Amino acid sequence: MRESHAAEARPYHHGDLRRALVDAARRLLESEGPSALSLRAVAREAGVSPAAPYHHFKDKGELLDAVAEEGWEMLDEALARAKAGAPSPKAKMSELGVAYVCFARDNPALYRIMYDTARDKEALPEAVQGKDDGAYCKVRDTLLEAGADPAAALDLELATVAAWCAAHGLAEMRGFKQFEPLKDAMGGETPFLRAVFNHMGLFPRHLED
Repeated sequence: MRESHAAEARPYHHGDLRRALVDAARRLLESEGPSALSLRAVAREAGVSPAAPYHHFKDKGELLDAVAEEGWEMLDEALARAKAGAPSPKAKMSELGVAYVCFARDNPALYRIMYDTARDKEALPEAVQGKDDGAYCKVRDTLLEAGADPAAALDLELATVAAWCAAHGLAEMRGFKQFEPLKDAMGGETPFLRAVFNHMGLFPRHLED
């Protein structure tokens, strides 16, 4: 019953099949989890024939890659907004981290698929590292803005990886009940996250206000 209602509420428009399928896959991911995802289920959710997904995706893996790619693009956009609103390199690094954790919190199934599909690939997705202004590069460029030496390529790469891992680790742990008293003391989750990033002290040489 839920699936037929979903199809009625979101009719498929000819010429936009791939978009309709990716949107349907995202809805299923967030409502029922990855185990519910199949090309047949996605077709049903999108209100198209069971054969329709095969016009764009040869199998479930290709569909998941497309969903993950959209997730990385969404994360990139979230990081861009966070960086644009921060007044200094140090604040930018904290806000990038907060935006990352909040994205993971608000899109848990999508976030998990993003990493599941990227884990065995030789390179990070285009939206993360392939573009000059991708999500990974936003972190790297903020370090450069803060005074990191562009000639020290290895150090810069390791610093960028360290910052990314710090955000990923906090995204995994932010829901721990043990943190609730700290969140209360800080006035909420976002101030708590910001304070944690400010206390990490990952790059004291570079991140000066």
